[in-house]
Order: sequence, then C-alpha cells, then structure tokens
Amino acid sequence: MKNITVIGGAGYIGSVLVPTLLENGFAVTVLDNFLYSQSSLLNCCLNDHFDILYGDARQESAVRKAIEKADYIIPLAAIVGAPACDNDPIAARSLNLDSIRLLLSLRSPDQRIISPCSNSGYGIGETGTYCTEESPLRPISLYGTTKVEAEKAILDSGNSVSLRLATVFGASARMRLDLLVNDFVYRALTDRFIVVFEGHFKRNYIHIRDVVKAFLHVIRNFDAMKNNVYNVGLSNANLSKLELCEAIKAQVPNFYYHEAPIGYDPDKRNYIVSNEKIERTGYLPGITLEMGISELIKVCKILKKKMYANA
Repeated sequence: MKNITVIGGAGYIGSVLVPTLLENGFAVTVLDNFLYSQSSLLNCCLNDHFDILYGDARQESAVRKAIEKADYIIPLAAIVGAPACDNDPIAARSLNLDSIRLLLSLRSPDQRIISPCSNSGYGIGETGTYCTEESPLRPISLYGTTKVEAEKAILDSGNSVSLRLATVFGASARMRLDLLVNDFVYRALTDRFIVVFEGHFKRNYIHIRDVVKAFLHVIRNFDAMKNNVYNVGLSNANLSKLELCEAIKAQVPNFYYHEAPIGYDPDKRNYIVSNEKIERTGYLPGITLEMGISELIKVCKILKKKMYANA
C-alpha cells in the first residue's frame, strides 16, 4: 500500500482529495493547522489507513514527522488567491514559498512530489494565443509570484510533477465561496445581480473533482509524467467573465449582470490556456461548467458566504 502525505489536506481541495485517495486504496497522512476550524475530514476518521497530524507546514518538526513514511507528498497548504495574499503578504510568502523550501530540504530524493501551481502565473496573455506549458510566466500578483517561484523550486528538486490548475469551482466539504465561479453563482442566487469589472478578461476553469482526478492520474502515471508541468483545465471553458455570467444566467434566469464602464479588477489576469499536454497522457476532465453551476445552485441554498471564504 502506497503512503501519501497531504500537507494542508483539510482545505478546499484536500477535503475532496483525501477521501478519494482513501477510497482508492492509499494510506493517507494529513498535516493541517485547521486555520478555519473546519471539520471536513470527520468522515475519514474511521478508516484505519488515515492519520491526522495537527501542525503547520512551516514547522520543521511537524513536516518531518508528516512525511517520514510518505511515498508521495502533495503540498496543498497555501494562502490561495490574490486578495487573500494581499491581505497578509508575509503569511503568503512564508506559506506559499518558504514552506515548500522547507519541505524540499527534508524530503528524501526517492519521495515523489505532486504539487498544485496556478495558471495565474501566465498573467496577461496575448490575444488569441493559448498559453502552453512553454509560454513565459509573467505573474502580476503576489499569489501568482509565490506559486511560480515555488513551482521552480519543486521542479529543480527533481522527482516531481507540477499541475498548473485553472480557476477551480465546485463543492467541497471545506467550501469556499470566494472563488470566481462559486462567488458568481452565489451572488446570482442571493443578490440577483452583479457588477462586472473588465468583463472581457478571460481565464480557464476546472471542477474540483477533476482536479482530484488529475492528482490520481499523475500518481498512476508518475514515471511517464515526472519532472514535467501540466496545465489542468477544461479546454472548452476559456471564458470571459461576461461569458461566465451568461452561462449562469442560463440556469438562473432572473440573474442580472452589468459591466461597469469605469473601475478595474484587482486581479488583472487575462489569458486562454491549452490543456493539450495532459490530455495527451490520457487525462480528460469529466465535469462541465454547466454541471458545476447546477451543483453550486444547490450548494448555495445551504451555505452562508461569510463562513466560507478565505478573504
């Protein structure tokens, strides 16, 4: 049985990933500081192959203990998103980058790392040109910068794979309503309107369960994929914010949106992405944007936003 350590495993992605890894026959150790007092992994606790360690990804003794038996390490702990990083830049740099450097100093060369990056590192792309894994990285936010620097450190260390994730959406037991699709659907249902800044700005999207599927795909094909970076997104969902609003309105007819004639989006990223490289390895996402919007409509009937955001 392979042992997998998920650092930050009680977060938004980890709360879907960890149960899935257990269901697929892996032993899983989670290191987390439970910053948001979340209880998202309670359903895993009966599993004999699940272990939980309370600690911080920046604490050497905690990381050393968490990875001592690991065949694979998935470092998810991070301050995620431009607004959250701008709110606490010191924590963002220490968690998004310094914790990775600490991990790399402690892991043995035979321990495999599968790390999430963000395709926000592409920054502002060229109109009509798809960003591939060979495209220049030009991050324009602290979040993007720290993730790009962490990715380089991981790839330079060897025996690793980096997944450049599109903007993630969908339901998790540790829910976040501050992510773009999740946020827009919530506003469509509660406020019934949204004012969009720079609505022509485009980005790529991916459902959280397809992110988890990508991690599983890399684990099963690691030797063929190692020491590479892969974009992970929906190839038919390179959409502007206005196009996203239109997709939501198709399922929430009384949703009104308006593009502001002045003002700007503090997250200035604007690009379209090619996911062909990972698709050539046999990975294909299975959940469309429309399916995710339908899911989120149900989710938002249950949750209150102030409890489910990072910033």
